[in-house]
Amino acid sequence: MTPPAPHQQQDAPGIEELQEQESRLVFDRFTHDDAWALGCLLVELARERQAPVAIDIHRAGQQLFHAALPGSTPDNDAWIARKRRVVERYGCASYLVGARFRAKGTTFEESSRLDPDRYAAHGGSFPLTVRDVGVIGAVTVSGLPQVEGHRLVVEALERFLNR
Repeated sequence: MTPPAPHQQQDAPGIEELQEQESRLVFDRFTHDDAWALGCLLVELARERQAPVAIDIHRAGQQLFHAALPGSTPDNDAWIARKRRVVERYGCASYLVGARFRAKGTTFEESSRLDPDRYAAHGGSFPLTVRDVGVIGAVTVSGLPQVEGHRLVVEALERFLNR
């Protein structure tokens, strides 16, 4: 068995699982109220875990929700922007973009030709996809290892969509 890359956890989701999450976690609509409710749910989940995260929800270039929990720093806001830009550019989760580069035997930083000060294909940003419309924004967390950040966002989306 090939060991995981140094920046990839052993229990990290594979590309097929990541793609399945994206095809399943789709909204019928996404309003300002939905952004508030999803953001508050993420805050609740993060507080339960005492996670030192910042949380951000953007739709069509507008920030609809932001929270910075104890232990987060201004660096988390910079990471949020970098991961969100990856979702906006590629139309899929920041972790999936990084996984696709790793599957090719390279890294996003080495091969994307994008400025690493502006783009980060690290876990924690997930597309907000509306059925029959497409990707309209992103929900992002920063402050956790990338697999944990991805999983936190996915858990919140699953709970929100399964209400």
